[in-house]
Amino acid sequence: MIKDTFVNNKNMIKPYKIAANKVEHETVVKRSRFICYLYPCASVDEAKSYVKQLKVVHPQASHHCYAFLTKAASDSLGYGYSDDGEPNGTAGKPMLAVLQGGDVGEVCAIVVRYFGGTKLGTGGLQRAYADSVRQALDFLQSKIKIAMATKTLACQYNQVNDVLHIINQAAGQVITQEYLQQVQLSFLIPEEKLAVVKEQLLTMSAGKLLLKSLNLKP
Repeated sequence: MIKDTFVNNKNMIKPYKIAANKVEHETVVKRSRFICYLYPCASVDEAKSYVKQLKVVHPQASHHCYAFLTKAASDSLGYGYSDDGEPNGTAGKPMLAVLQGGDVGEVCAIVVRYFGGTKLGTGGLQRAYADSVRQALDFLQSKIKIAMATKTLACQYNQVNDVLHIINQAAGQVITQEYLQQVQLSFLIPEEKLAVVKEQLLTMSAGKLLLKSLNLKP
């Protein structure tokens, strides 16, 4: 399983699955074509950008409905959807429900519909849009996203190798190293391993090495 990371300086967030590839999948219901596109998506602006792109690619389509999750699939925040002219509640909302049940976050689903001449009715539309996304999800790959805490510390030159070893063992990432009177290090540490790293640093330095928070601008 591929792993990805993100910086979190607030509440502890457990690792979760996110979209890792793009998908295009078409279904046909009573001669109406439903083309579902799935994209990795971490922001509302990103989702809207994908919708604009597909409106250019499919200018003759009757609808460009969408739903997206910008956080974990289980997160009650960071989502949005649109029926794009379809009867209220028949497209975006069922699409969103399928995404939330798919256990993969940071994903945008856009279903482009070409009307085939036969009306599907409210229930038919809900099933068609939901099934379009559900089938496309079968081809979606995912990776694990891990919350990382940004930290800094100052150590002596003869401690550097031990400190770097501890960071490396915890799957941390060194951001900067400055060799002044002391060695100034800034790095990322998986939040789930932060307590262990703190304890190891205190043990190897007889209680002298203390981690401090480092706020990074996105």
